Amino acid sequence: MRENKFKHFLDSNVVLYLLSADAGKADRVERLLVAGPIISVQVLNEVTQVCRRKLQMGWDEIAQLLELVRGFCKVVPITETIHDRARDIAERYRLSFYDACIAAAAVTSGCQYLFSEDMQDGQVLEDGLNIKNPFTDTKN
Repeated sequence: MRENKFKHFLDSNVVLYLLSADAGKADRVERLLVAGPIISVQVLNEVTQVCRRKLQMGWDEIAQLLELVRGFCKVVPITETIHDRARDIAERYRLSFYDACIAAAAVTSGCQYLFSEDMQDGQVLEDGLNIKNPFTDTKN
């Protein structure tokens, strides 16, 4: 993995755009991957669930996608510490618990940016974690 001076974390909804028919969004995600992002095991789980249930992909196809993604990303586990922090973040910022788990993993990993299409673009959470929708601004 490449070290990036601006550590960033990718939400599962962003990773899934690798499979999009929208070439602009898929290309944007590829650029984010090349920069060496961080993801959590939760992101891998959510991507797997969507690929299997909604996209009806086979297990081999899912394994290939996840192998590709993991080749560019540092993958962090979901720990009890992240779980506890997620509860605090969910309460304080009124996020869903699963979004808060993503945010807690990003904060715990020391990320500056959390790229997500589901959370509020421009919101700043704990320790200066900036929520960015990668499809509204191509400067990052």
